[in-house]
Amino acid sequence: MKFMIVGLGSMGKRRARLLKGLCPEAVLLGVDSQPARRKEAEELGIAPYETIAEAAAENPDAALVCTAPLSHAGIIRELLQRGLPVFTELNLVPDGYEELTALAKKQGLPLFLSSTMLYRGETRYIKKAVADFGGPVNYLYHIGQYLPDWHPWENYKNFFVGDARTGGCREIFGIDLPWLLDAFGPAEPACVQKRSLTGLELAYPDSWMVTLLHQNGTVGMLAVDVASPKAVRSFECYGEGLHLFWEGNPKELYRFDAAAKEKKPVDTYRSFEQDSRYSDNIVENAYVDELENFLGVLKGTQTPRYSFEKDIETLRLIDKIEGAGR
Repeated sequence: MKFMIVGLGSMGKRRARLLKGLCPEAVLLGVDSQPARRKEAEELGIAPYETIAEAAAENPDAALVCTAPLSHAGIIRELLQRGLPVFTELNLVPDGYEELTALAKKQGLPLFLSSTMLYRGETRYIKKAVADFGGPVNYLYHIGQYLPDWHPWENYKNFFVGDARTGGCREIFGIDLPWLLDAFGPAEPACVQKRSLTGLELAYPDSWMVTLLHQNGTVGMLAVDVASPKAVRSFECYGEGLHLFWEGNPKELYRFDAAAKEKKPVDTYRSFEQDSRYSDNIVENAYVDELENFLGVLKGTQTPRYSFEKDIETLRLIDKIEGAGR
């Protein structure tokens, strides 16, 4: 198969590497306007192109959109118009959703939206454990990281997290709300507090404290920030007879054993892969599983776990959170 990868930054290169692992015979066509990125991609075995039109002339089977979120709508539209199934990273804004879903349907093409946390073994375990338990629960969840550490190779002002519409806190909400809504059901913000803890030059608050009230009665306390000196993903869910703890990586998922009066580890991966450039709570397995799902969708043997229709509800919730915090 031939895959066109539009955007050869960190995510584009990651998707290329993982695709090669899944399909060693795959031909990868990389599109980026920056000569330095095209040169680096060529050194990694990716055929470089400056425009989508040039790469499309090679008749790829599908395309992956790995550019900054605000550019997605126009790129996806062009790819669909060229008859290509599309995998896209998080959009963070609903630009063109109605048009793009209608166009994909008209063309009979898959339109696959990334939501990598839905593929984590830990989040899937938490969802099942809560469902099997069946009783009322609450949860506490802190996700934070110091924004300049996201891409230490470039200034935080020079990529999309510097824009208020696609800021760092909004991206965290966009990454984590889908699995929380999947595990605990639809929710509304009951209370929102925002502030800035850093001297970073941002057009948005760098710290949010949100109380979510889920339709099933679950109450979640969600702390999201781009101010934490140490990257953190700390989750706790509890009810009478259930107590789960997760510190963001596969080695630190626990269930409290009431009889033994101790936390016991839960193993959701036989093995897992991590990229040393990123925090230890970023596990490559989930990215692989997501791409396998996309390949299954292309073959007609699987359905996607996430969609533009689900994402519009996630984005509406994020807008309500941001609106309530003003």
